[in-house]
Amino acid sequence: KLAKQGDPGRFTFSKPHIAGYDYSFSGLKTSFLYFLRDELKTDPGFIGKNKEDLCASLQKTIVDILMDKLYRASKELKIKEVAVAGGVSANSGLRAAFEDYSRRYGWKIHIPKFAYTTDNAAMVAISGYYKYLDGEFCGKDVAPYARVSI
Repeated sequence: KLAKQGDPGRFTFSKPHIAGYDYSFSGLKTSFLYFLRDELKTDPGFIGKNKEDLCASLQKTIVDILMDKLYRASKELKIKEVAVAGGVSANSGLRAAFEDYSRRYGWKIHIPKFAYTTDNAAMVAISGYYKYLDGEFCGKDVAPYARVSI
């Protein structure tokens, strides 16, 4: 919401250069935190005075990273149909970029209605809820694992 009110060109943040189609925002996050730390040293009210522009500029950087990777993949792999899903699909900046790229490059895009843009956490929660209702429980000896090879 704040990004809509801000100037996306006000602040420039570096974009990571990761080979292939992979991306990571950890470097951007660190760079952004250092930027804020340095600005707050000279102006303790910096965030409050600039929050809209900060949000808009950071959103633009993230959307640019995603769309640059997607564009490259679509060009190299001859992809003309693209979908976005999950919680990120609710982001208006990303939706606008998808619409723009669709017009420019002739992509057929699939973007869910806002009602269907739930985050993965909501999907996990509802799954747990139904397992609870069905009495499906596991013992304390079961350990969680974050990655499963397919």
